[in-house]
Amino acid sequence: MTSMTPQNPAGEGSLFDGDPVMVPAQDRQGIPETFGGAASEGFDRVPPQDRDAEESVLGGMQLSKDAITEVVEILKGHEFYKPAHETIYRVITDMYGEGEPVDPITLAAELTKRGEITKVGGAAYLHTLVQSVPTAANASYYAEIVRDKWKLRQAIEAGTTVTAMGYAQDADPAEVIEASAARLLALQASFDMGKDPAGWDAPMQDRIEEWEDDQAAGEDPGLPMPWEDLQSMLGTVPGHLVVLAGRPGMGKSVALLDIMRHLAVVHGRPAAFVSLEMARRQIMNRLIAAEAEIPQHDIRKRALDQAQWKKYDKVRDRIVTAPLRLIVPPGGITVPQIRSNLRRWQIEDRLPAALAVDYLQIIKPDVQGRGGNRTNEVDAIARGLKELALEFDLPVFAAAQLSRQTTGRDSKVPQLSDLRESGEIEQAADAVILLHREDYYEPESERAGEIDLIVAKNREGNTGIVTCGFRGRFSKIEAMGQDY
Repeated sequence: MTSMTPQNPAGEGSLFDGDPVMVPAQDRQGIPETFGGAASEGFDRVPPQDRDAEESVLGGMQLSKDAITEVVEILKGHEFYKPAHETIYRVITDMYGEGEPVDPITLAAELTKRGEITKVGGAAYLHTLVQSVPTAANASYYAEIVRDKWKLRQAIEAGTTVTAMGYAQDADPAEVIEASAARLLALQASFDMGKDPAGWDAPMQDRIEEWEDDQAAGEDPGLPMPWEDLQSMLGTVPGHLVVLAGRPGMGKSVALLDIMRHLAVVHGRPAAFVSLEMARRQIMNRLIAAEAEIPQHDIRKRALDQAQWKKYDKVRDRIVTAPLRLIVPPGGITVPQIRSNLRRWQIEDRLPAALAVDYLQIIKPDVQGRGGNRTNEVDAIARGLKELALEFDLPVFAAAQLSRQTTGRDSKVPQLSDLRESGEIEQAADAVILLHREDYYEPESERAGEIDLIVAKNREGNTGIVTCGFRGRFSKIEAMGQDY
């Protein structure tokens, strides 16, 4: 099919419809001429479109129910360049969904009923659409053309937005680059959805076969963790959000880093630790202290003796070759920024087996959330982390702060209600582990050196308490009974 000369009547559609986008002469310096015609003429190209393909899609859908079924797998409606075509498409799919027959006569009647028949060109135009397509058999082919043209328009819109950001007088280069990368990576993600990703039409036969295959694969112990009892209780798998909560200084960062260190150093699986509290040097001090069992105090003072250097030499290669990434974002980070980096890793086939964030309440709220109250911001962050776990099919571990309510009670044992600033943290998490140490409050306690990992919520199994040894000077938590 030969595409018709693109029509561009004023007032049609969104940013790329109507009059061409023009850039003032004083703002065009440095813009390549190939970006949209000669620089002296501005951006005067008509956005990509194929009107013949759009007409053929709609004509085919009026001829055959099978064509409608095929097209709705490819298009959602917003991909049409001409607004009238999107209107017609949406009415066709509404009628089809209600079990109504679709042809030029019934379609015209429905459009008339909705007061939109004149907007789409009248009943005569619906007959023209049918007459323009020889057969409904190629409707899906034409739908793919429509979708591809829409993708190109989206790419142009993203590029235009990025260009406008760069030309802003007060633009911060780092912010522009970060926002540009996030925009483009999000665009790619929207193109990679595939057919029926949510499973709207997947029959139970498919689901039961998936389940049987999983069972036949044998026991799945979940993500390897340094504490066998906790690993067995949680059975953490991709898609889970696990929250480790405690008061400041209780050991949240130690626990998170232990999980990531065990995964990467012991099991050789990629892990990423995002710290919003510590500098990279502090994290390295803790990592080496835990792995080599050298007191943090000596490392911080840079006062290692010969024996300690020998301990370090024994573990150095293990640490160097471990697929562990230590990320300390300057100026903090938002959930969308985490998503853009995960998307980049996904494209490069470098997604980690697990992600840890230290800690949840100091993740920066998204720009769109500014002006809201703190509870809403934390709610959005908690939901965002859960969405990341599902979107990228990996477990996400996040530390969270508990409120001061704990310290005001006779019993200092934390409760789920102590989660600070948000009930959504508990709601979004698949598991919540509350950290408690008696010697945090009573240094001379008979349980000094112990830490309780209280599984207060667990969607995948039982709740309970796993008691471990807390070796604070080595920044390490170990299973009870382990030889110290």
